[in-house]
Amino acid sequence: MRATVDRAGLDPQGRLPKVQVRRVRKGDLSRVKDVLEQTFGDFLERQLGTRPRQAFGGAQYVHHRWLMEPWGCFVAEEDNAKIVGTALAVAWGSVGLLGPVAVLTNYQNQTIGQQLIRATQEFFDENKTTLQGVMTYPTSPKHLALYHKFGYRPKALTALMSRVLDRNAPRPATKLARGPLAVRRFSQLEETKKKAGLARVHRITNALYRGLDVAKEVEIVDGLALGDTLLLERGRDLVGFAVVHTPGVSEAPFGTLYVKYMAVDPAQKRVEHLEQFVAAVEDLGHELGVQRVALPVYLRYWLAYSTLVRCGYQVDFTMLRMQKGKQEDYEDPTHLVLDDWR
Repeated sequence: MRATVDRAGLDPQGRLPKVQVRRVRKGDLSRVKDVLEQTFGDFLERQLGTRPRQAFGGAQYVHHRWLMEPWGCFVAEEDNAKIVGTALAVAWGSVGLLGPVAVLTNYQNQTIGQQLIRATQEFFDENKTTLQGVMTYPTSPKHLALYHKFGYRPKALTALMSRVLDRNAPRPATKLARGPLAVRRFSQLEETKKKAGLARVHRITNALYRGLDVAKEVEIVDGLALGDTLLLERGRDLVGFAVVHTPGVSEAPFGTLYVKYMAVDPAQKRVEHLEQFVAAVEDLGHELGVQRVALPVYLRYWLAYSTLVRCGYQVDFTMLRMQKGKQEDYEDPTHLVLDDWR
């Protein structure tokens, strides 16, 4: 089966199209989604030999990301009429994340992708991010070369791992943490207490990397009911938190509970805390009736990865993390962090 692509990027006289890069507007959202699905569908068909029914397995990236970070979302538009490419970016405080980036197949190799990335770099500069990152396919020289042009360097793989939930199967044995731990949901906090809850979350991320702040992720999940944020507590202390997406209009694939970001406080980084937090996420999955739980882990966080393996998780596929900027105080291999930079 041949890839379905749009018309060629050259006009009848063989000239390159006139393309303008601008920020995404509300009326663009469905077309941006189509560009992402078509571009990545073409890419995966070339890689795998067969076209996936849906490039992202039902995961959605456009609408809520635009609402969360409208100034970081860009399109490339041909002749002020047709969207031929897109790039999404978000600033997690001092950390800027790029992607997805997509240009329709027959419009590639015309510097459109570079123009889009240049726009996101200006967005990162405006937000004074000190570290930028992007996830890409480790088997694609074209992607690696594109991001290398903008100073991104290959770091390590991120493993996208999952475990099928079976009520009848025994859960791998975990060591219980000292003292009682409780799990609360951010959505169930009184509105007047949510701001204080975000401040507690920020104390953890700031300890991982100065200025790192995922409050936008917590707020968009809460505001749009994309899932919830679980708070792992011991008394008044926040031991860790997990931003969780449920299937529907979120970044969770069909039938899957997906963790976008999970972190245990570096001052309390005991393996049993991560194990019990993963068990709490699985309990939520059982409650919601999903078939599996998906967890991302950057392989430089070796202790976190090893813990997931012991908890019965297997690698579905891997992506390569590329980074640029200040990195000296980041990526402690003993940090118990699960984060997806896609």
